[in-house]
Amino acid sequence: MVSETETSAIGNALVVLGAAGIVIPAFARFRLPPVIGFILVGLLVGPSGLGALAGDYPWLKHITIASTEDIALFAEFGIILLLFSIGLELSFRRLWQLRKLVFGIGAAELLLGGAILGGALWLVGGYSTPAAFGLGIALALSSTALVLPIAGTKSAVGRASFSMLLFEDLAIVPIIFILGALAPTAAAGGTEALLTTLWQGVVVVAVLAIAGWFLLPRIFAQAARAKDPELFLAASLLVVIVAAMATAAAGLSPIVGALLAGLMIAETEYHNEVEAITAPFKGLALGVFLISVGMGLNLKTIAEQWPQLIVAVVGVVAIKAIVTAALLRFSNVARRGTAAEVGLLMSSPSETTLIVLATALQAQIIGRDTAEFWQLVTAIGLTITPLLARIGHDIARRIEMRSEGARPEETPEGRTVVVGFGRVGHTVAELLREHDRPYIAVDADIDTVAAARRDGFIVRFADVARPGALDKLGIETANAIVLTMDDPVQQLRMTRQLRQKYPDLPIISRARDADHAATLYQAGASDAVPETLESSLQLAEAVLIDLGVAMGPVIASIHDVRAKMRHDIMTKGQLEREPRIRKLRPPIRTPQSDGT
Repeated sequence: MVSETETSAIGNALVVLGAAGIVIPAFARFRLPPVIGFILVGLLVGPSGLGALAGDYPWLKHITIASTEDIALFAEFGIILLLFSIGLELSFRRLWQLRKLVFGIGAAELLLGGAILGGALWLVGGYSTPAAFGLGIALALSSTALVLPIAGTKSAVGRASFSMLLFEDLAIVPIIFILGALAPTAAAGGTEALLTTLWQGVVVVAVLAIAGWFLLPRIFAQAARAKDPELFLAASLLVVIVAAMATAAAGLSPIVGALLAGLMIAETEYHNEVEAITAPFKGLALGVFLISVGMGLNLKTIAEQWPQLIVAVVGVVAIKAIVTAALLRFSNVARRGTAAEVGLLMSSPSETTLIVLATALQAQIIGRDTAEFWQLVTAIGLTITPLLARIGHDIARRIEMRSEGARPEETPEGRTVVVGFGRVGHTVAELLREHDRPYIAVDADIDTVAAARRDGFIVRFADVARPGALDKLGIETANAIVLTMDDPVQQLRMTRQLRQKYPDLPIISRARDADHAATLYQAGASDAVPETLESSLQLAEAVLIDLGVAMGPVIASIHDVRAKMRHDIMTKGQLEREPRIRKLRPPIRTPQSDGT
């Protein structure tokens, strides 16, 4: 016999799964972020939506959720999985490189933003000092669950956002203890309890890191030998749950353990497999969290207090955006466009804001009406986060374009000119920058140009198909020009034009295949690299080695294929010399070459 509680739990699970099945494809069809869809579904099926009518229409119980608490546990697990997936994209080395951003900009953003918000509430709202502090620090937090899926962790915007969000996640425990110490009925041992939790947390994190270093490669190696994806999934979930439970037992947030679990697996060679297997669960779990956010929106209260809510949301967003952008800009951490985009992206409150508000209410620092009002502000802020991200992206693009327009034309003397900034042009520019070779890149996609500038690349907006566009780049003083566009006709035309105008200029062009390379050589290219050749050879090399063929014969066969390709291109292009087609391998580093 199934109990009523079990039936309700199964019904809630079915509602969430059904919402995911409808929202994700429907919003993808119209190219809209599913974040908004999940929040709207939560509003629709929640206690202030159709759930309020379940008493009059019993059949609605099967498609609604009675209260936020019914899926609170699933929402928390969703955030844990999200932090785990973020950890998979990072590494301890990368975290160490971000330490100045985390403990510098991250700490300044939280403390300064909290102080300004708290001061404004104390002056304008008439709150007491403890209440203003609690509300200010709560509203200064930003949403890890929404910001990182939007920004990622690899772009300039993503790196800055992640650094500040990581500090906020680490600061949750001290914030909760401080609020407890400010309570009217707080005991005198609050500081001692905080110190105990901190040293216990450090010990637990160290033990998890050491255990993960020795155990994880062995665990996932067994799963790999079994060639069973379910074992990878089970092992991954086990690692996440153990790490989250361990940090929770030490008094830290479970999300710290989840992030640590992701970092530990990221150091193994199995992280790509784990990331692919857990990706669907991450999206579903995030959807559960967003549905719970939508369920927290009370339409009746919003209708009654909409002027105050609008003022509060606009005030919080404006203060946080200005503080974050100013810190990033004046500390020379980010360009103006990047600082503006990060500021708006981080300007809404967070899911952890709800936790801090609940703690402040439990500690009797704020009243229930105050907590409910700012919970609504938080839910509205989370709802508009994708919109703020879109606005920030557009503003950043305009700032970057305006700064480029105001910059005087420079002659890129002695530089390499890279035409096209897709995946190939990006790689070429990255290597040129790594080896301190001057370059300038151009692209006709304004979004690509703006994104590249935010990442620190020297890229200009230019449509090379227009007459005279390349003349403004100082080709006559360039050391070389690299053509990486996708359009073979345009490549061929540009190669002919450049060779006629600049007979001694090295022209290196991307080619699709041997026939295209031969045509480019005939048009005057110095080097034409067939992009399909090396990928095919690498695949063949991997297959032969996995089949047990010795490395020597494999390498000899690959050299033969390259020689045949050179001969074919030479014949088709009527060349006097063989073209250079060779695989560049990184030099083998020895202790002597490292200086050790």
